[in-house]
Amino acid sequence: MRQALICSICFILFFVNRPLLTNAENEQNDLYARRMELYQKIEYVTNIPWYYLAAVDQYERNIRQSRKDLPKAEGLTGIYFSPEVWVGLTNPNRTDENPLSIEFFAGMGADGDGDQKASLKSDADVLYAFARHILNYGTDHDNIKLALWDYYKRDKSVSIIIGKAKIYKHFGHLNLETHAFPVPLRSNHSYKNTWGDARGWGGRRIHEGTDIFASYGVPVRATSYGIIEMKGWNKYGGWRVGIRDINNNYHYFAHLNGFAKDLHIGQVVEPGQMIGSVGSSGYGPPGTSGKFPPHLHYGMYKDNGRTEWSYDPYPHLRLWERQERQRAKK
Repeated sequence: MRQALICSICFILFFVNRPLLTNAENEQNDLYARRMELYQKIEYVTNIPWYYLAAVDQYERNIRQSRKDLPKAEGLTGIYFSPEVWVGLTNPNRTDENPLSIEFFAGMGADGDGDQKASLKSDADVLYAFARHILNYGTDHDNIKLALWDYYKRDKSVSIIIGKAKIYKHFGHLNLETHAFPVPLRSNHSYKNTWGDARGWGGRRIHEGTDIFASYGVPVRATSYGIIEMKGWNKYGGWRVGIRDINNNYHYFAHLNGFAKDLHIGQVVEPGQMIGSVGSSGYGPPGTSGKFPPHLHYGMYKDNGRTEWSYDPYPHLRLWERQERQRAKK
């Protein structure tokens, strides 16, 4: 009897002490699961690896979020086809869902769920239609890149999608939204909102980021899951690193004292991973340092499929700092 009581108490304590997921977290996890199921179903039919399909889907979802000329994604998939592209440019029926007539008019619409319809409202149909475009070229890496370039006609779009595919393949799942603060929370650091302030060195320009002041050598960490897109010297930023995340954001780390060992372009990183250390490099030819107090310049840029622009990272830094402190308490 006593042993049974002890087991019951341990059982209760186990569940009481477990971190409970909020409804929003449960819904998000369910969404990731349903998307992965869709990607893997299309992979089974087409032999296109799921992580390429996920990368295209995520890329399109992000550009739809950041552009006013495209409708926001409502279903599982973020891929967008205009009605005329879906049914065929010369098709007089803009709501056509007949796969045969759509094919006759050279539309991209296809039946991916087996209901004999090619519907823009079906996630399986939409993803399968894009997969069929890729199949016209092949399912290996190089031919997938050719298919993407032929569709987007933009090298940067292809590069971003291929980078996303590498990230998804590396981690093997879709839930890659966690972030970390750029420097250890216990380090002696300070920052305030300086985005948009005037800068004079090198001509009149605005400050495209937030300066985080810290001592020489304080570790600089990746703030997101992503891929190293750039590493090297710039006369303004000194030794710097650029990381592209799965949401088309480019994270810029500048004025570094040096890089983490073996850090290289094309490397996949995760939040909190060390990529370098705080320094005061920049404002001159390679090797220039000490023209200002040591600090990390942290910038964020968004690509919308057409162009890329800077936006204020300060609110995100505050949020990530708060979230990381909350995770440390668990």
